[in-house]
Amino acid sequence: MRKGLELPRRTLILLLCIALVPLIDVLTGDAWAGDNRAEEREAMVTEQIVARGVKDPVTLAAMREVPRHKFVPLLQTFYAYNDRPLPIGHGQTISQPFIVAYMTEVIQPGPGKKILEIGTGSGYQAAILAATGAEVYTIEIIPALAKATAKRLQDLGYGDVKTKEADGYYGWAEHAPFDAIIVTAATEFVPPPLIEQLKDQGLMIVPVGSPFFVQTLMLVQKRGETTTSANLMPVRFVPFRRAE
Repeated sequence: MRKGLELPRRTLILLLCIALVPLIDVLTGDAWAGDNRAEEREAMVTEQIVARGVKDPVTLAAMREVPRHKFVPLLQTFYAYNDRPLPIGHGQTISQPFIVAYMTEVIQPGPGKKILEIGTGSGYQAAILAATGAEVYTIEIIPALAKATAKRLQDLGYGDVKTKEADGYYGWAEHAPFDAIIVTAATEFVPPPLIEQLKDQGLMIVPVGSPFFVQTLMLVQKRGETTTSANLMPVRFVPFRRAE
């Protein structure tokens, strides 16, 4: 009698496990492993990015290539291609796809360009820049993020991106000057060391303003010993963190 009762129980457990496989796939992102969610990425580019005016073919190709769902936490993979920022832990976010594309287009990346990113976060923006063919340097101040993201970039094939755990305020002087600098956190003023590390005619895109209110995305260009700036659009970014 006892053995006869165990067989249905084992069968029930097996059937339950089989039923849970699709749910596990959704939570881990493996449900899209076959096509790497290329159709979702194409829809993201068409409906969220091109529709809002981003036209640079190099930028659009990078946005189509990089698997955004690999740069978000496990339970956020289902929402990876939605038109919004997502939390990545430690009080940080991955910017919405349009903002990533827009900032990328503005600084004109591509082969032969050396670009510095301040605020590595999940590594998505750095991967997009690398996918354009640019030489990418990126700095993250949060130790846990810096370590995890360096490994993620390596594992996903973006090992040429140079990563550093440091206070981004000071830039990365030993690799300066840079053709462009992209800052992915809100600062109340543009850090002078970053301006110094721009090449002549170099571009910097940076959100400027209080971290607790709407900021202004600004484009800064270095021209000899002077700089010019232009306001681009209102944005909301996490605060620019400094070393204690």
